[in-house]
Amino acid sequence: MESKKQDIIIYQNKDGNIKIDVRLEDETVWLTQEQMGLLFGRAKSTISDHIKNIFEEGELSEEVVVRDFRITTPHGAIPGKTQESKVKLYNLDVIISVGYRVKSVQGTQFRIWATKQN
Repeated sequence: MESKKQDIIIYQNKDGNIKIDVRLEDETVWLTQEQMGLLFGRAKSTISDHIKNIFEEGELSEEVVVRDFRITTPHGAIPGKTQESKVKLYNLDVIISVGYRVKSVQGTQFRIWATKQN
């Protein structure tokens, strides 16, 4: 079985006021809805609505551009312990589509940065 190349890289905008840990895997970047909200300066609920519309309108296929990833986080109740959970991440196609819908300059800057990461 071939192992996948996966990295976490840091995106920081020109002003330095947005800093996001970005997952790079399978030659694309992946963000959560929360990270997209931070990137575009919008509430997570707004990002969620845009993503829902992208899929309902048939712009992108959810099966292709969304993936469940396992993440490890500190356990909230037990100091020194960690826990695993699954989180949905969205690839660059979704990030770009959401960026167009929210008309974000940050989205354009991120797209330019992300396409150079392959």
